Amino acid sequence: MTDTPTRTNVPTLQWAVRLLAVEALALVALAIYVAWATLAKSATSKQGAGALLVLIIVGVLIVGGLSRALSNLKTWARGPAIVLELLLLPIGYTMITNGLAYVGIPVVLIGLFGAGLLLAPATRAALGLDRYGSQ
Repeated sequence: MTDTPTRTNVPTLQWAVRLLAVEALALVALAIYVAWATLAKSATSKQGAGALLVLIIVGVLIVGGLSRALSNLKTWARGPAIVLELLLLPIGYTMITNGLAYVGIPVVLIGLFGAGLLLAPATRAALGLDRYGSQ
């Protein structure tokens, strides 16, 4: 067996897929916490908590779906995944500036790392993209 790179074993793509999967799992954990807090009556508004729970579940489906699509070498998934990773930057910045630096700094770093993996030339090549973004 050789260590010749193929489209499916490019490290940058593999790590991007793993990172998106971990992000989806983190959102699942957040959904469980919000559901628990709502049922334990510590939520200030049941309607607001319910809406937040729905949004988190939608996020799980989107991030998990993008992870799966990229693992199946679907070129279309790269763009939305980059956007989602970059959206972590203002979220993390807001956390940092509001006294949650211990959460915000990792969020920013994860967003930068994920976007970097998806923008890497090796990832583009693995997805079959030429230098102008078409197949």
